Amino acid sequence: MAKYRSGRINEEMKKEISSIVMNGLKDPRITAMVTITDVEVTSDLRYAKVFVSIFGTETQKADSLEALKSSAGFIRREVGKRIQLRYVPELIITVDDTIDRGMHIDELIRKANEKKES
Repeated sequence: MAKYRSGRINEEMKKEISSIVMNGLKDPRITAMVTITDVEVTSDLRYAKVFVSIFGTETQKADSLEALKSSAGFIRREVGKRIQLRYVPELIITVDDTIDRGMHIDELIRKANEKKES
């Protein structure tokens, strides 16, 4: 029973945080495209690890990540207003680099296939 509830909370948090980042943040440092890929809330609802994928140059990525980390309190307050939970989890924002790793592995496979054919 609790497993299904945590999954629903994860998805609801992901949806609300995405909406807040897209529409609610007015920070000029966020210049790259930011996507919330996943949210993992602990079982006691005290912490939520937010995985973000940032597309842009390295300086844009660093600036956008710093802006997101500094606005975590604002995002937490807005989530608390939108979702009725006993505890609003503290947000821990981390970079999700699985897309970059997938692209790297795809390129390695493509290069291996090119060597094999020649």
